[in-house]
This record gives sequence, structure tokens and C-alpha cells, in this order.
Amino acid sequence: MSLTPFKADLHLHTVLSPCGDLEMSPSAIVDRALERGLDMIAISDHNTTRQVKTCQKIGRERGLFVLGGVEVTSQEEAHCLCFFETDGQLDEFQSFLDAHLPPIPNDEDRFGYQLIVDENDEITGEEPYHLLNAIDVDIDGLYDEVHRIGGLFVPAHVNKSSTSLMSQLGFVPPDLRADGLEINKFTTRDDFVKKFAYLKRFNFITDSDAHFIPDVGSVYNVIHMEHRSFAEFAMALRGEEGRWIDTMAFRDNNK
Repeated sequence: MSLTPFKADLHLHTVLSPCGDLEMSPSAIVDRALERGLDMIAISDHNTTRQVKTCQKIGRERGLFVLGGVEVTSQEEAHCLCFFETDGQLDEFQSFLDAHLPPIPNDEDRFGYQLIVDENDEITGEEPYHLLNAIDVDIDGLYDEVHRIGGLFVPAHVNKSSTSLMSQLGFVPPDLRADGLEINKFTTRDDFVKKFAYLKRFNFITDSDAHFIPDVGSVYNVIHMEHRSFAEFAMALRGEEGRWIDTMAFRDNNK
């Protein structure tokens, strides 16, 4: 078996996230990712998947693999990355989010715009409800729904001082059900596991969490897989059949 190292930034926000810069259009993100030498990205807007398919279409046309994802705010107000393989899974999970996100209108002046744009950067829609609110489903229920649909569940930036499992609960539950954990650029997998040895059972990813174009690809993983696909990524995340993820040293702290 021959594995290829693929560079991947798996946590990116578009103009659809209220905290995402207005320059974060699908085409601009794909272009920046290619400029930075990335092979794979994931779109993970807050509590919505509605910008994923446009990003995937542009990625296919330009040779970049775009994984479908979303960053969900659980009932505990902890951010969790959820990844899906098919359009049908994305649609089903979007229906779940629509049913569980509180219908609180977005305040554009306070939080920013929530825009849906096409491949030509033309505005085609807008999310009316504020996407940074927590859904009314807890971590366990969220894991169950993601897995029922066939996705992958990865609590986001677990070492972060806000909107993480550690900030909200004070710890990562020892019995947590997850396919992996994400850490941000302010720690490494080795340092994190030294402090929290009980979490060494998990594999890790580390990403830019980019909200601005210059930050795309400033932090990335090197994923060792046969080819770029959801199935191969899932095996790498679980450390199956020789696939693995290297999170070390791929951090540009000047970006």
C-alpha cells in the first residue's frame, strides 16, 4: 500500500458565518488554499451547511478536495466540527439544524452579515436567524445525530479558553464519544496529551479556524491516505489501515 501526504485545513468559515470576513467567498477561499499548497479543505460555517456545495463545485473545477462540514454550537455552547460525505447527508443535517437552532433574528450591525453567495460571488440568499447561538441539543445528542446520518464528529479547538468543551465543562469528559479531537495552534498534540493523558486514545487534527483570507492554510494537517476522499479521511482520523494524521510543525504563527 502506498500512502500520499495531503495538506489539509479542515476548519474554514465563509461569508455565511457572521464572524467571517466579507472577502471569505467560496472562490476566494479555494484560490487562497491552492496558493498555500493545500490539497484539501473543509468548510465549517457556524450552524449551517448552506455554503458547502458551492465551495465543493469550485473545488472540483480547480483541483481542490472540499470536505463538507459545519461547526455546531451544542447546548453546552461548545463548538463541534461535523463532517459529511454526500449532498443527501448535508441536506438531512441541515434540516436537523433548522429544527434546533433558536429562531432569533440576526443583528447585522452587531454580529455581521450571514450571506449565501454563488461561484461568481453574487449574493443569492441570507440566513435570517443568528448562527452563533447554541442549538437545543447536547453533545451526546449531537454525536448520535451525526453518526445516525453517517458523518464524523470532532469537538473543536478543545484547548481554547472559550466555546470549547474545556471552557464550558471544565474538562473533556473521559467517556466522550467522538471520532477525534481538534486542537488549535497554541498547543501540540504531544503537549496536550502530557497534560491530559486520559485523552491519548483520540487522534487529533489542528486547523486555522480561518475567518479571513490571509489565515487560510496558516495551520494545517498532513493526512497520509491513498487518495483524497471522505472514506480515506475517516480511516486516517481513526488511525485505521496505516492511515494517519500529522499535526506537528505546520503552523505559520505570522499569518
